[in-house]
Amino acid sequence: MIKVGIIGGTGYTGVELLRILSRHPGIELGVITSRNEAGTAVADHFPSLRGVVDHDFVDPASAHLSDCDLVFSATPNGVAMEYARGLIEAGVRVIDIAADFRIKDKIIWERWYGMEHACPELLAESVYGLPELNRERIRDAYLVANPGCYPTAVILGLAPLLEDQCVDPANLIADAKSGVSGAGRSAKLGSLFTEAGDSLKAYAVGGHRHQPEIHQALAGLTTKDVGLTFVPHLAPMIRGIHATIYATATGSSQNFQDIFEKKYGAEPFVDVMPADQHPDTRSVRGSNLCRIAIHQPGGGDRLVVLSVIDNLVKGAAGQAVQNMNIMFGLDETMGLEMPPLLP
Repeated sequence: MIKVGIIGGTGYTGVELLRILSRHPGIELGVITSRNEAGTAVADHFPSLRGVVDHDFVDPASAHLSDCDLVFSATPNGVAMEYARGLIEAGVRVIDIAADFRIKDKIIWERWYGMEHACPELLAESVYGLPELNRERIRDAYLVANPGCYPTAVILGLAPLLEDQCVDPANLIADAKSGVSGAGRSAKLGSLFTEAGDSLKAYAVGGHRHQPEIHQALAGLTTKDVGLTFVPHLAPMIRGIHATIYATATGSSQNFQDIFEKKYGAEPFVDVMPADQHPDTRSVRGSNLCRIAIHQPGGGDRLVVLSVIDNLVKGAAGQAVQNMNIMFGLDETMGLEMPPLLP
């Protein structure tokens, strides 16, 4: 059994991680930390876990994290980097579900996240935890940077086209919508029901911190310069990411449906839909699936890729468990077999 600890278990990613791990047959759930809720029963904080998780939150200062085989960090940005070096030196493997190790360039990371990086020497050895691209490197990693939710949807939607070199990488557009749970559990004016309900708005059009993360991953798939316009939106729903991605085809006519099916045909958590289908966010709610459809309107050179995920599962906690399974040689789908929720 793998002994697992969680740093920061009180957010939406934390409760989703606990929901998945509580039924995972290959792990023993150990310490779950929280500064503000230390001494409180997890089930009191999350009634959905009554009778499922029989643990109390522990103050991180007194938590025996080094006794674990693996520690998930489900904290705000800037926290995991304070723990990572010590845990790795103690032989503990780490999966950071925040952004501390996603971007390789220290200067770029500090510019976008507005703080000094505490352990920049670990940036080079961290592995970007998108299994569909980096599965072999994840197997031996001691530090995995779990991708962001928007990047997961966008990168999976563009990877087959860039790898096949059949689109212009300098002219990519990703128009993406997220549910309000992507903003976290803390009280924020823009996330209030009366502010976000019955409305749709773009934000961070001038630059979103997921942009350099997406750009870094896409640049690794081509030898040409990547140009990406990324526009996020807040949608009036709780869960879900819907990315509508535009690319310009180059060269002779190709079967783009076939390109996607060949790329993802053996992937357990990517579902390439039949031609002319339109995936919706509710079709992946509560699951670790990414559903993708490829369109070529009017048979022209403009391609439209539709990519949907649950931002809390494939976009966060579920993908983290998928990475854990790979790291410890387990069946990659273990603990993640749940079908989507409907309605």
